Order: sequence, then C-alpha cells, then structure tokens
Amino acid sequence: MGTVVDAANKEANGRAPINKVTIVFVLGGPGSGKGTQCANIVEHFGYTHLSAGDLLRAEIKSGSENGTMIQNMIKEGKIVPSEVTIKLLKRAIEENGNDKFLIDGFPRNEENRAAFESVTGVQPEFVLFFDCSEEEMEKRLLGRNQGREDDNIETIRKRFKVYMESSLPVIEYYSAKGKVKKIDATRPVGEVFEAVKAIFTKVAA
Repeated sequence: MGTVVDAANKEANGRAPINKVTIVFVLGGPGSGKGTQCANIVEHFGYTHLSAGDLLRAEIKSGSENGTMIQNMIKEGKIVPSEVTIKLLKRAIEENGNDKFLIDGFPRNEENRAAFESVTGVQPEFVLFFDCSEEEMEKRLLGRNQGREDDNIETIRKRFKVYMESSLPVIEYYSAKGKVKKIDATRPVGEVFEAVKAIFTKVAA
C-alpha cells in the first residue's frame, strides 16, 4: 500500500516523499561551530540545511493558524510538541525537491527522536556529532559576547547542562546502531571541515 501512495505522491508533486531522501541529523552544543560546518557541507556537497528552530520561527511569522498556536505555546513557556516540529520538517523536505538534507539541532531529546521515527518512518543515514568540551564552548561563546562575561557565564553553563542532559541519550541511541560520526570540534574550523569532508566524501562514494 505504501508504495502505491508513494508513487501517487511522487506523481502529484514531482518530488520524492520523505522516505526516499537522505537525512543527516547534525548535533552539537552551543558554540560547537555546527552552523559554520553546515554551511560548508551545503556548499561542497549539495545538501539542503534545515533548522528546526528556523522553521518554527518562519511558521510563527507566516501568521498561519499553526504559527499562532506555536507562538502561544512559546509565550506560555510550554514546549512545542515534537509532532508539530516534525510536520514542519516533513513539509520542508517534501516541498524542497532536493534528495539530501541536514537537519540541524534536532532531535533535541529522546522524545523528539522517537516521534520523528514514528511520524516519518525514517531513520537518519547517520548523525554528525560535533563534540566540543564545555571549556572550549564557554571560551567561544564568551568571545562572541565580550564585555558581558559576568552576565553570560552562568547562562552558558546552564545551556550546556541542558544540552548534555537532553542530547546524550540521543547520541547513545544512535551510537548503539553504529550511526554516529563524531567530530572533534575543539580544533580550528579548517581542520574540522577536513574531518567533515572525509565523512561526506565516503558517503557520496
């Protein structure tokens, strides 16, 4: 049945459904440099870069009913349900026309991960994990915010703690499946991209 539906979808919009594309999850804490590396991957390997946060912000800006609901949830300090984010990702993938995607900063936690797999029926090709020590991330983030060091050190440590607690189970889950490609993100940007390039060149081969 699924194949008939897939064929109909493909025929209807001329684009492959989500289960026919390559998806790479990109994870890394604040200041790990994953944004810079995603831009490099897009440029060199032709992937489309999707950020869950950007999609949520764009949906709010669109003024749609869905966007208003998201905005209200954020205002009330509620967490946007995984299904909402996943539907936005799914739509962005299916409307794009490309067949390979970087999904940046998602899944943020184990619940996101499980929901993505149950809603889409898709597992990532692999997970690109930018591993960076707390000390190095602190140094980078404080470098961006000179003059506000005292304000920021606590906030940065809190962000890092939340990131570690929520993302580690996701990394562990995919590690057990042999799907995590770990990059030492403490090195200079150019060296990090050399390591990234080696991974993506192998995948493309």
